[in-house]
Order: sequence, then structure tokens, then C-alpha cells
Amino acid sequence: MAEKTRYSDAELEEFRTIIMDKLDLAQRDYDLLKASLTGADGNDTDDTSPTYKVLEEGANTLSKEETTRLAQRQMKFIQGLQAALVRIENKTYGICRETGKLIPVERLRAVPHATLSIEAKNNGKK
Repeated sequence: MAEKTRYSDAELEEFRTIIMDKLDLAQRDYDLLKASLTGADGNDTDDTSPTYKVLEEGANTLSKEETTRLAQRQMKFIQGLQAALVRIENKTYGICRETGKLIPVERLRAVPHATLSIEAKNNGKK
């Protein structure tokens, strides 16, 4: 039997469902991070005394920097999931961009936006 070169339409639909669920959750997380950055969550220092306000502003700056990094990382994750949906449409989803072989189902279930097999990923680190 010839080696499989792409996932079946049924398998691609299963991956689409997994990705859509993760995309939904990722978008909600991103929206929460964004609300936190814009102060829309109501968690600021306006109602505290001046002494605490000075201390909190320093911590708040660090917190905002970390939240910004998390939001950027979350957006990158969302873009990776959206790109995976495009690959599903093109029927190229699950094909390693280095080796041209299918990425194992287990890896795609764990990392649905993966574009490299473990083998290719490890070779790139050397």
C-alpha cells in the first residue's frame, strides 16, 4: 500500500473542529487580556490612597508589560490557528513543510497549528 500523502476530508473535518474550539478559547483569552490592558476590567488604582498608588503604579507597569507580552503571544497563536484553517481548506494541512511527510495525528491533536514534524523540528535545532 502506498504511503499516505494527505489527510482525508473526514480527518480534516476532525482537525477543523479541534482548531475551531481552540480558536474560540484563544479569542476569549485574548479579549480578556486586551480588556485588562485598556482598563476596561475596572481593576485600577483610582480608589486607593496616594501611598499605595505610588507602589501600585510600579507594579502596574510591570503587570501591563507582561500582559502585553501575553496578548502578543496569544495573537500569534490565533494567527497560527487561522493559518491552519487555510491549510485545511487547501487540503495541505498536516503536511510537514520541511520533509513533505504527514505530521502524526497525535502531534496535530496536541499542537493543531504545527507545520513541522518532530523530526524536522529537532533537525532545525542542531
